[in-house]
Amino acid sequence: MRKITVKEAVEKIEGKFIWEGDAEKTIENGYCGDFLSHVISRIPDNAIWFTIMNNANVAAVAKLAEAVAVVICEGTKADARLIECCKNEDIILIETNLTSFECAERLGRA
Repeated sequence: MRKITVKEAVEKIEGKFIWEGDAEKTIENGYCGDFLSHVISRIPDNAIWFTIMNNANVAAVAKLAEAVAVVICEGTKADARLIECCKNEDIILIETNLTSFECAERLGRA
């Protein structure tokens, strides 16, 4: 995957910003996963994280793991507490109808 901005990634995965933050941040890697302790210990640097998890714990894990952005996949909607936490922590939050695999595939070809 070549370096791309979050804004470019959102276009490629047909996503929608729920909390935009700095959409010009650079993404160099990606990680697909829903098991939060794995995400914390395995997400690579400068990564966008694809998940179907939609609760406030996602914001805490994203912060700990220093994820560039979080993408909630498969049409799952972020709950109100997650959105609030992402705003407070300035974590970019995105929703898409695509699966994690489809997102990774599209960005892998970017």
